[in-house]
Amino acid sequence: MSSNTDRKPPRAARRPRTAGAPRPATTPGETDAPVEAAKAGSPIPLGATLDTGGTNFAIFSSVATSVTLCLFDTDGVERRIALPSRTGHVWHGYVPSAAAGQLYGYRVAGPYNPAAGARCIESKLLLDPYAKEIRGQAKWDRSLFGYGESDAAEDGDPDTTDDAASMPRCVVVDDHFEWDGDRAPQRAWSDTVFYETHVKGITQRHPDVPEAIRGTFAALANPAVTGHLTRLGVTAVELLPVHEFVHHGHLVTEGRHNYWGYDTIGFFAPHQDYAASGEPGGAVREFKTMVRSLHRAGLEVILDVVYNHTGEGNHMGPTLSFRGIDNAAYYRLSPDALHAYFDYTGTGNTLNVRHPQVLQLVMDSLRYWVTEMHVDGFRFDLAVTLGRTEHDYDRWSAFFSAVQQDPVLQRVKLIAEP
Repeated sequence: MSSNTDRKPPRAARRPRTAGAPRPATTPGETDAPVEAAKAGSPIPLGATLDTGGTNFAIFSSVATSVTLCLFDTDGVERRIALPSRTGHVWHGYVPSAAAGQLYGYRVAGPYNPAAGARCIESKLLLDPYAKEIRGQAKWDRSLFGYGESDAAEDGDPDTTDDAASMPRCVVVDDHFEWDGDRAPQRAWSDTVFYETHVKGITQRHPDVPEAIRGTFAALANPAVTGHLTRLGVTAVELLPVHEFVHHGHLVTEGRHNYWGYDTIGFFAPHQDYAASGEPGGAVREFKTMVRSLHRAGLEVILDVVYNHTGEGNHMGPTLSFRGIDNAAYYRLSPDALHAYFDYTGTGNTLNVRHPQVLQLVMDSLRYWVTEMHVDGFRFDLAVTLGRTEHDYDRWSAFFSAVQQDPVLQRVKLIAEP
């Protein structure tokens, strides 16, 4: 049960409020940005999908009354485009002007009533759950939080301050990559020797790695590192979390960072701090290059993945993505206090993989890392949490059943943390 349930009971559920429109933007030029219309586009696939003519954008929200796509140029000027179409609970639109490298985010209008589990605030810029790359770090000011500064997060009016200046951006990514005949080593379990390591930790002080790339995917691909690993006799590199994760405010204000990475905010995006390249799309290309180099050295790549919770924390945490898109769908809420979250993970929230759309998100993410990024398997952090039904663990829960029958995941190594 959530550690927050010892708080006073929330007020009786009130009539949902729709958070007001964003206050005038503070970034120079934003208020004069041109308005562009989008074509209808397609509800599938979710995320930003590039083709030769532009980019299709699709995002799930069962509670939204409207969804606005926000496109940013390199100077931070924002263009807002209403997604024109809705199919089921997927909002979508096609933008011919959006090319590879385009920075974007979303604003979701809908009900704000934490006591009923609803936390939509149109003035908050949100990350795409399907973003393939995320650039920039959150600037930890008051604007990132959706509730009033004097509120307890379950009562009161929303904070409608526009937070775009403090938010990271999603990136439209070109998936093309020359794999040059890359082939997975496909070691038998009986021949597998794992080496658990950290992208930065193993390379940051390696004397034979060029200083400019230490601590990155490029460094892990360096012959000095792959040679060291093969000389040890290991056959698989198990990387601590490399999905995009949050450096929380209490750490940043102390001049520290989240080293271990167990606060995911992007299940498709390689962590930007581990990329030597600063160009949009560079983290994806660099990760693929690393995998290709490790495969050539005969090493499998296993990812430690965190699908049991996100980096948005408990009900007093920031509104960065899932919370503002469809809070009650993405998170397991306490039925006796819908403003609060079940906290099976000790991190403040639990991802609601019982919901079919959230289960799809996790499965789409896993398949993406296998088919597009060529990884060889996964180690699931707190895997028991993924198998929870109403309260108890069920080995035949929806998540484990989905994994068991998936033709892509059947051919990779899967490890469950008990």
